[in-house]
Amino acid sequence: MKKLAIIFAFCLATTSVFAQSTTARTGIRGGFSASNLRIKEYTERNPLYGFHVSAFTQIPVITDFLYIQPEVGYTNKGTRATFNVANFENESKFKLNYLEVPVLATFKIGDFVDIHAGPYFGYLLKAAAENNNNLGGSSTVLDTDNFKRFDYGVGAGLTLYFGKFLISTRYNLGLQKVADSFVAQQVLGNAKNTSAQLSVGVTL
Repeated sequence: MKKLAIIFAFCLATTSVFAQSTTARTGIRGGFSASNLRIKEYTERNPLYGFHVSAFTQIPVITDFLYIQPEVGYTNKGTRATFNVANFENESKFKLNYLEVPVLATFKIGDFVDIHAGPYFGYLLKAAAENNNNLGGSSTVLDTDNFKRFDYGVGAGLTLYFGKFLISTRYNLGLQKVADSFVAQQVLGNAKNTSAQLSVGVTL
């Protein structure tokens, strides 16, 4: 929640800088993501790196200020763990791939800056585990029935527009625990998704 508050504080501090007419936009965005699993207030410091892509549009609510921005996209989430014992190096990755639908309140600061925040909803498409060490690597597709098929949470971020092009950041905080079956809960407990995104995109 602290990261969401920092993003909001920064965004709100810029409101007096940009003041001009605004435009509703439709476009696509995608790029880098760093995700992890959060257990209570502790997050392991080994993020899983992946990508995300989505299409979005903006629906005016209060012209020149407030818009609703629904999106639909695909995103990688999960976590990564590494250890090195007696020169034996091992890296394990737990991957979750989601179809994700954010529905964001978007506040426009002129025609250059958007602040967005709101809920997201996800549907688990695939779960997998990878293991790589000195002896080689392996990859296993996991049974999605062991995990919650529906994920949800809140997100907040900032988008900068340069004509038809955009750069965007967003932080998503999951509110649904990942594990569903008894076995998965023994490994993951009440862990929930978190992810940070850095995007580039284009408006249509």
